[in-house]
Amino acid sequence: MASTLVFATVVVLVLRNTPGWPRVADSFFDLEAARRSFPLVLQGLWLNVRVLAVASVGVLLLALVIATLRTLRGPLFFPLRALAAAYTDLFRGMPLIIVLYLVGFGIPGLRLFPRMDAAFWGTLALVLVYSAYVSEVFRAGIEAVHPSQRLAARGLGLSHGQTMRRVVLPQAMRKVTPALMNDFVAMQKDVGLISVLGAVDAVRAAQIETSRYYDFTPYVVAGLLFVLLALPVIRLTDWYSARLRAREQMGSVV
Repeated sequence: MASTLVFATVVVLVLRNTPGWPRVADSFFDLEAARRSFPLVLQGLWLNVRVLAVASVGVLLLALVIATLRTLRGPLFFPLRALAAAYTDLFRGMPLIIVLYLVGFGIPGLRLFPRMDAAFWGTLALVLVYSAYVSEVFRAGIEAVHPSQRLAARGLGLSHGQTMRRVVLPQAMRKVTPALMNDFVAMQKDVGLISVLGAVDAVRAAQIETSRYYDFTPYVVAGLLFVLLALPVIRLTDWYSARLRAREQMGSVV
């Protein structure tokens, strides 16, 4: 505690003694601007939360399907494995903001679908990108299950689908839960990028308030709200990882 207080004091003193600190404090830490912008930014954050909830479900379902396709055995399923591999390579290699532009402006430009809200296309882009990452996490967990588990299940008469559903996936999910929770935290931050499509989320609301008051404090308010949104999941991830590590060290069945 003492070292933390000393470090914090040094940081504060260094910042306050810099030549540009008065201008930075006025532009980024204006309490009056924070008070004025807080309601609109908080309202925009509610849109981020809704998009995050829908995108999380979509990512889990699509990623599980892709991971299952990549773990299929036999030459008959090679086209499906190749398609799933191409999907993960494409969307893991392409920046999310480019996918947002392509999905949010390209697909509506085809005029194949009725007019949809910008939040819908942003959610779709998030699902496409994060499904590629999460599918690899699922695949790593599936392949981490010892082959003897599959052989024992098949020897008991279970089909391939029953083996995956009742034997492999429950063990794989326990192994990859910390990694999945970390991906969820990352998506909590990236959900703010839907603002580039015009959706009035927390980031877009902060931009509107910044242009209204010529002050960057609304961005600080939005950033703090995102931190508060992510903190419970971060702490839960740390607790679960520590619990899992303790169980493994004491020799318990995980």
